Amino acid sequence: MRLEYFEMIDRVTRLDRDGRRIEATSTVPLESPVFEGHFPGHPLVPGVLLTETMAQASGYLVLGLMDFTHMPFLMGVDKARFRTFVGPGTVLGVAAQLEHEGSGYAVTKARITAEGKPVCDAELRFRIMPFPAGMDELMRAQGRRIGLLTGAA
Repeated sequence: MRLEYFEMIDRVTRLDRDGRRIEATSTVPLESPVFEGHFPGHPLVPGVLLTETMAQASGYLVLGLMDFTHMPFLMGVDKARFRTFVGPGTVLGVAAQLEHEGSGYAVTKARITAEGKPVCDAELRFRIMPFPAGMDELMRAQGRRIGLLTGAA
């Protein structure tokens, strides 16, 4: 996880095409400029970045299921629940399940855990669109970096 670059997913550990599900890991860095303001002397990952982590896992799920032919853009977050705080060095498990896909939209349910305990969960809505010019190769490179396109996932 590189908070300041919005690179939230370290590694995709499983892409289950039949089950329309993805699992990934992410380790919160020990230090980040984000912690200087959130909060001084008591560093915590902002809830918005945990939401982004769930959105990225969901996005990689949609990309993987669609073989990187279209790009999912986050359009809505519903039923978000934050159950505990996340500090530096925490190893997160991130999972997402595709609930619906069609008519240019996708809906996922995503959750984050730490040491098997729930951290947060939400329902996320995406607009599925053609890639903006040049973005498809960048996303494929990112997919290779996190193990989504290596065949290991």
